[in-house]
Amino acid sequence: MTGRWIGVTVALAIALAGCDGSSAGSAEGDGVVFDAMVGGADMRADGMASDMAVASPDMASHMAPDVASSADMASDGMFDAMPDAMAGDAQPEPQEGRCEAVPLFEAAPGRRIHVSPDGDDAMGDGSFGAPYGTLRHAVGLATPGTEVRLLAGVYPGGVTLEGVRGTAEAPIVIGGAPLGRNNRPVIDGAGHSEGLHLVRPRWVVLRELIVRGARDNGINVDDGGDYDDPDAARWVRFDALTIEDIGPAGNRDCLKLSGLDDFEVRGSVFRRCGDGGSGVDMVGCHDGVIHESRFEELGSSGVQAKGGTARVRVAHNRFVDAGARPVNMGGSTGFEFFRPPLDAAGPNAEARQIEVVSNVFVGGQTAAAFVGCVDCVFAHNTVVEPETWLLRILQETTSREGFAFEPARDGWVTGNIFVFRRAGVRTAVNVGPDTEAGSFRFTHNLFYAVDAPDRSDPMLPGVGVGSIVGADPGLDADYLPEDGGPAVGAGDPAVEALLRPGCYGGPPTLGAFELAERRWPSP
Repeated sequence: MTGRWIGVTVALAIALAGCDGSSAGSAEGDGVVFDAMVGGADMRADGMASDMAVASPDMASHMAPDVASSADMASDGMFDAMPDAMAGDAQPEPQEGRCEAVPLFEAAPGRRIHVSPDGDDAMGDGSFGAPYGTLRHAVGLATPGTEVRLLAGVYPGGVTLEGVRGTAEAPIVIGGAPLGRNNRPVIDGAGHSEGLHLVRPRWVVLRELIVRGARDNGINVDDGGDYDDPDAARWVRFDALTIEDIGPAGNRDCLKLSGLDDFEVRGSVFRRCGDGGSGVDMVGCHDGVIHESRFEELGSSGVQAKGGTARVRVAHNRFVDAGARPVNMGGSTGFEFFRPPLDAAGPNAEARQIEVVSNVFVGGQTAAAFVGCVDCVFAHNTVVEPETWLLRILQETTSREGFAFEPARDGWVTGNIFVFRRAGVRTAVNVGPDTEAGSFRFTHNLFYAVDAPDRSDPMLPGVGVGSIVGADPGLDADYLPEDGGPAVGAGDPAVEALLRPGCYGGPPTLGAFELAERRWPSP
């Protein structure tokens, strides 16, 4: 872990402690507090450090007066209740020390264009009573500050939108009304390569959409081949999406991102995307956060970050049977697809500074793999019964053709709970050739083999400090550790720089949740 990365993260955490900007609400019936959680930070080389988290958006104030006003941000049952602040225009004042978040960027449209499957591009005017008939036509009329609202119904996929660009003060919003999953518009990709393709977007929000049935990608966002231009595709938010049933077999992705910088994925569901695809696949993406989402029934991975991807935070998600590598930090990329282009003077890396923090992993072949990833973190996750390994350290892209590549090195694995079966997990950490596994640090993790507690010792590579071995954390049905158990307050105090202020105690409880109060939405 480089000093620069830790230093920037600490500075960001301190800055955010007093600048939370969003909502908190209580779920009725179970006493659980559902607060929006922080994601990551924009750590661009120009020194800007803006929070990459999103608050619960105030959708209700954007709804047409002749549309029902019940807001439901729960994506396919992901949340048990709606935060109070979503029910109306009022936003409560943030409370110091609570686990809250600020938006990546605000999106309060000043103009609305309606689209309906029964609308008419020629005869409509974009009003609620006379909507247009196609998304492409409506977006072509959008200017900064416009919301293109798709009314409930099914729309054909295969839509490519080029150069959709709002501004920082007036983004363009494309999506449905916040009326709940049963009323969201559906983009049906059957017979099309993609459901929706955005080329070179800037300051755009995609929200409240269901995309399904496309052959290759559900939603594809890219830089149009401008690999060395970091401004080609930038500032995009993905809120409350469901992307599912993509492709036949093979490398098919729910959400494909290429050369996208400054982005956020929040409150979304990704499932059944080819047997070799990913829920979110990033190639050469930078400065983003993927949080509060659910990944399930995936073949290869839930989240993959490769091709020069850097400074991405994967936080507060749930991965259930999310493939061979639910989070793949790095990978294997054709040299021509790296963003920025490979540097002959080197060194290069598949991925750098990927943070995987406070997630729940259930099943999968392993929880996560460091694959040519440099300075990457796996912290305060709860891992339950992976099939074969707890973690993997691999190298798939090696130096060749005049390009030097750094090996997987300097990873930090800290504050995690690993509950596994020794009958399946015979080697806890799978180490491949051409790596620097000895440079990894393992601090304050709990390892418990449910079928053989006396054989819980993981035999770690690298440096191990403060392990708890063979002690049952007492996880309940929601994967919270038991009160008074060995996980409570057992975290490394040094990890607090990686955690959102107000989300954990001090020292923090191991795993994805602080015991005293579940302070982030449980997907």
